[in-house]
Amino acid sequence: MIRTLTLLLAFLIGSGAPTVRLDARSMALSEAANESPGQSNKETVKPVAAISPGIPMDDDESEAELRLLILANQSRQEAGAPPLTLDAGLSRAALAHAMIMLEERRLSHQFPGEPSVPERLASSTELHLDQSGENVALDYDAERGHQHLMLSPPHRANLLNPAYNVIGLAVVRSGDRLYIVQDFGHALPSYSAEEVKERVAGALNQVRREAKLPDLPRHDLPNADDAACSMTQADALGTAPVQQLAERYTVLTYTTEHPESLPDGADHAIASRHVRSFSVGVCYGRTNVYPMGAYWIVLSLD
Repeated sequence: MIRTLTLLLAFLIGSGAPTVRLDARSMALSEAANESPGQSNKETVKPVAAISPGIPMDDDESEAELRLLILANQSRQEAGAPPLTLDAGLSRAALAHAMIMLEERRLSHQFPGEPSVPERLASSTELHLDQSGENVALDYDAERGHQHLMLSPPHRANLLNPAYNVIGLAVVRSGDRLYIVQDFGHALPSYSAEEVKERVAGALNQVRREAKLPDLPRHDLPNADDAACSMTQADALGTAPVQQLAERYTVLTYTTEHPESLPDGADHAIASRHVRSFSVGVCYGRTNVYPMGAYWIVLSLD
């Protein structure tokens, strides 16, 4: 009975579902996994169980982190999920959060004044993430921590989520217990501006071919990238530079994580027989709306 009570008091779960927009995802508690998207859990924290005396600790923090990674990837292999790669930036984010939990002596995914999980992960890594999740726990060692997380359905779902491909790990000792933080993410390929433009161009001309129309030449306007970056800076699509372009061209503006995919509704304008050429402006940025980053695109049709 005591072991069961410890499990109930010593776990929190956070998970991210894939969406087109990279807004902050809700972090669900293990006892409230049906929390509605967008609902904050800033004040939903749980006191940790009292530290039990006399239980030996065999592994130090770095060894426990390595052991947690090995155990996670062993479980993922058994489940047919790809292995997780340890990322130093995500581990820094995990360590910073673990230290706050140690100071506060409680488990939570977001303490007052602390950024949300997507925001703090994005600020700590150069990876381009489109999904994120987090497990936090308090346990005696890495083996029992992993075992108990795997016995909890929402924590297990994070550990075995086949979409995740990177992880940050942190373990901080508190007496005979370990505060454990596992930060998960799905890292996308990182493209240069020219690579993004080539993928947009490929998708555009694929639409043309499906409409039985010839490919269009790409002639990028000198101010196209500046217009795209104006959207990033404003965290909005309808900026003044974009409106100036729209006075002469048919302009499509959008944000995307996948530059090879065009936005819904773009086919009609692209497949027009009156279009002679096109321009692509691109700017990558992390904003309040897209804390984990997005490509901001200005597609001008002439």
